[in-house]
Amino acid sequence: MEEKNTGFDTAVDILCDELAETVRKIPERKKSLIQEIRLRVHKPVTFSYGSETLFADSSGKILYSYSDKVYTVSKRNIYDTFRRICSYSVYSHQNDIKNGFITVHGGHRVGICGTAVVNDGKISAVSDISSLNIRIARQIFGVSEELVSKLCPLKNGVLIVGAPSSGKTTLLRDIAYRISMGMGCKMQKTVVIDERGELSGTHNGVSFNDMGLCDILNGYPKGEGILQAIRSLSPQVIICDELGTDKDCENVAAGLNAGAKIIASIHASGFDELMRRSQAVKLLKTGAFGTAVFLESADKPCKITGYEMINEV
Repeated sequence: MEEKNTGFDTAVDILCDELAETVRKIPERKKSLIQEIRLRVHKPVTFSYGSETLFADSSGKILYSYSDKVYTVSKRNIYDTFRRICSYSVYSHQNDIKNGFITVHGGHRVGICGTAVVNDGKISAVSDISSLNIRIARQIFGVSEELVSKLCPLKNGVLIVGAPSSGKTTLLRDIAYRISMGMGCKMQKTVVIDERGELSGTHNGVSFNDMGLCDILNGYPKGEGILQAIRSLSPQVIICDELGTDKDCENVAAGLNAGAKIIASIHASGFDELMRRSQAVKLLKTGAFGTAVFLESADKPCKITGYEMINEV
């Protein structure tokens, strides 16, 4: 497997200058492992990989436990980083902010915590930003080679099942590349519905990640994207991330009826949890998925632990 880029450096680019100067100093061997960078007002900057949490001092030295040497994030650091994440136009990102995250160049997703402004029982804005969590997106070529080889030629759709940070998006990204390029399988007309911009990292119409010969519907809600793909792009395969609503079920069924194979992901730590989720059961009942692929955990991202053939739920 070949990692095109660590993703770490492009994630650090969205930090304010003061934070970025320190974070860039941490050892290279750690940069390739880190999955998240978390900033909290008046708290230490933390780095996560798997179930581990690391700290750093002002020189970038990694610390494995909390101490008085940890580098602490100021309120100004949060403010400056938040403005940079919003490209210095917070107003234009209000819809993303109230939904709890912003996807930035490179496909990195930034989770946002603050004080909710509620009107008529609905969140209309978020003020007083108190913490930011940067989930680092990476492209790893070849990570899906075994999976594509096992499942192709596709007879039915594939559902990638895993807990948060278990590598679902990284795996989908490589599947899209390989299938669209005909690597280990017959070349397929592939459309990626990239609602949050994480899969492709598209910015100003250019995909940061190499998506092969995929057509990318960037920013489209999954349901509308599936219907748009069917109407205008004659896809053989449709790939999207994180299904789970009733509307998703309806539009997945529409894609199936149009003859497209759906490859998608869903949150669940295993088969039992998957079957306890009502939306997951509805998805499986559409008949769109013939195989569920289970991933291990955040400690071993993209590691496949098993396959489950789906006949009838």
